[in-house]
Amino acid sequence: MSQIVFDQVQFALGAAPLLDQCSFTIEKGERLALVGRNGAGKSTLLKLIIDHYQPDQGVIKLAQGLKIGHLQQELPSGDGRTVMEVVLGGAGDVGLALSEYQKISGSADPDIDRMTELQHVIEAEDGWRFQTRAAQVTSQLNLDPEVEFGSLSGGWRRRVLLARALVDDPDVLILDEPTNHLDIKMVEWLEELLLGFNGTIIFVSHDRAFIDRLATRIIDLDRGKIQGFPAPYEAYLDAKETALAVEAEQRAQQDKVLAQEEAWIRQGIKARRTRNEGRVRALKAMRVELAARRKVTGQANFDISSEQLSGKKVFELKDLVFRFGDKPIISGLTDLVTRGEKIALLGPNGIGKSTLLKLLLKDLTPVSGEVVHGTRLEMAYFDQSRDALDPEKTLIDSVAEGREFIEIGGKRRHVISYLEDFLFSPQRCHMQVRQLSGGETNRLLLARLFSQPANLLILDEPTNDLDMDTLELLIDRISEFPGTVLLVSHDRYFIDQLATKSWAFEGNGAVRVYPGGYADWQAQGGKWPTQESEPVKVKNNETITDTPAQKNKAIRKLSYKDQREFDQMPATIERLESDIEAVEAEIADSGFYSQPLEKTGPVLQRLETLQDELNTAYERWAELESKVN
Repeated sequence: MSQIVFDQVQFALGAAPLLDQCSFTIEKGERLALVGRNGAGKSTLLKLIIDHYQPDQGVIKLAQGLKIGHLQQELPSGDGRTVMEVVLGGAGDVGLALSEYQKISGSADPDIDRMTELQHVIEAEDGWRFQTRAAQVTSQLNLDPEVEFGSLSGGWRRRVLLARALVDDPDVLILDEPTNHLDIKMVEWLEELLLGFNGTIIFVSHDRAFIDRLATRIIDLDRGKIQGFPAPYEAYLDAKETALAVEAEQRAQQDKVLAQEEAWIRQGIKARRTRNEGRVRALKAMRVELAARRKVTGQANFDISSEQLSGKKVFELKDLVFRFGDKPIISGLTDLVTRGEKIALLGPNGIGKSTLLKLLLKDLTPVSGEVVHGTRLEMAYFDQSRDALDPEKTLIDSVAEGREFIEIGGKRRHVISYLEDFLFSPQRCHMQVRQLSGGETNRLLLARLFSQPANLLILDEPTNDLDMDTLELLIDRISEFPGTVLLVSHDRYFIDQLATKSWAFEGNGAVRVYPGGYADWQAQGGKWPTQESEPVKVKNNETITDTPAQKNKAIRKLSYKDQREFDQMPATIERLESDIEAVEAEIADSGFYSQPLEKTGPVLQRLETLQDELNTAYERWAELESKVN
């Protein structure tokens, strides 16, 4: 049974149509993965289904009474609402009435008249069922309904928005990049949840393992056209390659005919006097058709600039121990990292992966143990927070810093030519960073990273927002890189293609070393920590499950001044985390970078200052804590 039908749909937001006479159907019970290049129009297509946009031409038909739940790609900032209020918002006006009714009924002096009005609204729509349903989905998703939505990390906010999409018990669930902000453990949980969903699912994702687990069919949006392919992703790639080969053959034939017709029409005076006017009209039509032909988008093509080889020993970790308060992060990790290894850090958000990277870089000091650096190390660091980019700079200045030519792999390259390898046209190279999409920003970060000679790459979530083709090229280039790589990623396919070894965080400070990547870790009996994290705040882009323990007591006496500072430190850290969260929410707003520099500059500077203060506070906490143990 067809639930959604696109019939010759045309839609454009710019010069080239994002949907060009598209026709396709979505059947009941399907789980469709919508794939395509960044900017191809995938999110736009989903917005057409939910009636956010109207087609320029053609018709979109929905089955009568069809209920659609939608999980948006962008995460909203907090506005004081509780989790339950956000979830009930998925039930429309009756959900808002329920939220207000609950708030009034829980007050010390309830407004009985207003409660009566709301009760009539709720009962007219049989609305009490949404209250029951909201309680069910929040319980199922392990959400605390009374927690303030704005205080949650990105992964938990996405879980709340999923509950909101499910509260109306939809027939069709639309998910736009549902795995964004989720760690591997939560992605696997989401897969199980969606496999048990009885309705139809349409989702956009660049996570190949997620697609393979869920999709029953893959629909490809390419140059304004939609085409269906079989799942899993490998089958789609084979079928897509065949389709492109057929298209290339047809276009070659068209080009040959056009060349013949152009030669004919340029014949001498006598030929032009006797020419067939119908043939001329056909030639003109062919010219128009070929002028409008949309070529396959180019593929990214880049290399990593490698410095002189490092020494054979890159890092030696000797019984490394680190903790925040009485919370163990790393308990006795010993390992030797040698040149050429590709090491993945596995574990849920907040368990300590970024902390271990900081210990390796000596940005943090271990409680005990030692990190010994090898010789001739030249590091390039990919930071998922994108702090390395100035939003007001052009793409050229972000990479070349005023130079016209840069040195890549011993060769002199013009900076625009280099940026073209990352799919930036010469015109876009003069744009400001703030004008880029998420995928383009990540490509620019990679361009900046790979322009720096290095023999040690540290990659913190490098795959976010990258399309599949760029991801595959990134895998190829990293695998060919002769130096050492440390990578943090929640993309299981990416890890499995690259990792020669994994450091797995398995809870209570246990970090175990496994050969191979994520699948190898699973095959060798690796398991996530059994206790699920509570919904918590964000610290420096990584979720934490606790602030430093407030119950920690001094074992040997500190000075009065130090003891007072030690006692106040948890509250200081909590305040700084809360301030950082509020600033990050402001920056995450879609319109933030469209403001002038005098507006955005102080906000970005405040975030940097707060993060420095928080790092200093944690270092001071660790210093004081070491004196009392």
